[in-house]
Amino acid sequence: MGGGRVDWGSMQDSDVAMMLRRAGHKVTPQRMMIIRALRTARGHVTAGQIADDVRRHFPAVDLSTVYRTLDVLKRMRVVTAIDVGTGDSMFEWSDKEPHHHLVCTSCDSIENLDHHYLEDMGARLKAELGFEPNLDHFAIFGLCRECQMDGCNGHEA
Repeated sequence: MGGGRVDWGSMQDSDVAMMLRRAGHKVTPQRMMIIRALRTARGHVTAGQIADDVRRHFPAVDLSTVYRTLDVLKRMRVVTAIDVGTGDSMFEWSDKEPHHHLVCTSCDSIENLDHHYLEDMGARLKAELGFEPNLDHFAIFGLCRECQMDGCNGHEA
C-alpha cells in the first residue's frame, strides 16, 4: 500500500472488501467473519480465539484459514501481530496511530505505550545509521511497576 496510513478503523465492511479485491484477494464470507472478529475484539487476540469466534457462524472454518487470512491482512498492514512471549502471536486491528506495548515478564501484564516515546529513536536511526525502521507496533519487555515493588525478578521460582 502506499506510504500513508489508512484509517482502517473507520471503514465499513464494504470498504474493507473493496480494498481486499483491489489487492487481488478473494472476499469470502469466512474471511469477512475473521475481519469482523478482529475489528470487534477488545485488544489483542490469538488466532485460536478468532477461530473460536468465527466457528459460531461457520463451524467448518479451520485454524489454517484464519492464519492465511491474518497473513493477508498483515501484509496489507490492516492487522498488527505481536509476540508477547506467551508462545502465541497476538493480533489486533490496526489503529489510526501506531502504538506499542510494555510486557511484564513476571506477571504477563500488557500496557499500551504511546508512539511518541519511539519517534525520536526512529528519527535517530534514520539520521545516524541510514536505517528506516518500521515502528508501527512492537513490544518492549521488562518489569511493571507492581512487580518491581513486589521484588519480582521476571523468573518463575
